[in-house]
Amino acid sequence: MVFEFLSDQSVQYALISGIAIALFCSTVGLFLVLRKFALFGDALAHTAFGGVAFGLFIGVYPLWAAYIVSILGALGLTKLRQRFDISGDAAVAILLTSGIAVGIILFSITDVDDHQLDDEHDVKQLNGIQNIEESHDEESHDEESHDEESHDEESHDEHDMNDFRDMKHAHDMEEFLFGSILQIKQENVITILILCVIILIILRIIYKKLLYATFSEEQAKVSGIPVEKINYLLIGMSGVAAVTSMQLVGVLLVSALFVIPNVSAMLYGRSFKQTITLSTSFSLFSVVMGIIIAIPFGIEPSGCIVLLAIGILIVSLIIKSTGIVKTTGFSPKVA
Repeated sequence: MVFEFLSDQSVQYALISGIAIALFCSTVGLFLVLRKFALFGDALAHTAFGGVAFGLFIGVYPLWAAYIVSILGALGLTKLRQRFDISGDAAVAILLTSGIAVGIILFSITDVDDHQLDDEHDVKQLNGIQNIEESHDEESHDEESHDEESHDEESHDEHDMNDFRDMKHAHDMEEFLFGSILQIKQENVITILILCVIILIILRIIYKKLLYATFSEEQAKVSGIPVEKINYLLIGMSGVAAVTSMQLVGVLLVSALFVIPNVSAMLYGRSFKQTITLSTSFSLFSVVMGIIIAIPFGIEPSGCIVLLAIGILIVSLIIKSTGIVKTTGFSPKVA
């Protein structure tokens, strides 16, 4: 059957997680785009990369470390930006470069120990190499006449084990940089779904206040809306969304989920509600079809997802420029 691969549990987990990530990334991303803070999600993801490396370095679950580092980094830089009047694009550049720099350094000095090998196959391979080394140790004691040969073999086995650790180390970094949605586990799926529900509920509760603060921050302050608290809440949700979406598209492509579907939707939508509906629709289509297309052809899902989103944007630009479909573009109306 053509779609037989959909019965695979890893593919099902990928689709469920992808749908949840698409929903809250496009929703949170729209507020960032409207605030002209489009690359903030990218900066948060790069900061999260530093958090992942820090988690591996101290021996804790890397994604939880990434959540903490990403949110604290964003909140701290926002406070710093307000106090010293640093421009938004400069703040994004600082957050982005510092996160990736710290991540590279920590990854380079972190040892890949047995407790960091999540894949059972990797552990078996490493144990197999260690068993070979132990076997050669026994042979060297039993046959003293072959001491020199045994020593050469032991050195070779130690070299093999070090090579394996280096390969595993590089593979871990690649997963965070480019995404590993097909490696996602059941507990990760549950966590993503819970975070999706929480973020969407919060956005629903503060929707009008957040929208008001987005289009007219000064008037919102005069109206008694706690703009600063709302801004911090949006930054926190953006951090959670960025770290979570790393599992789908990786650090390098996170901003695509925040920006591209929203830019496409703003070419059509006449109001905020229409725009957010189109944005989530474009995002869902890109993620679901990206995964479905990528797997049979052996393509990396993250790249396929982003290319589909870009394809929608290109088609939207053509429609807008030729007038094939009447579009008025986005205007800041709530209804």
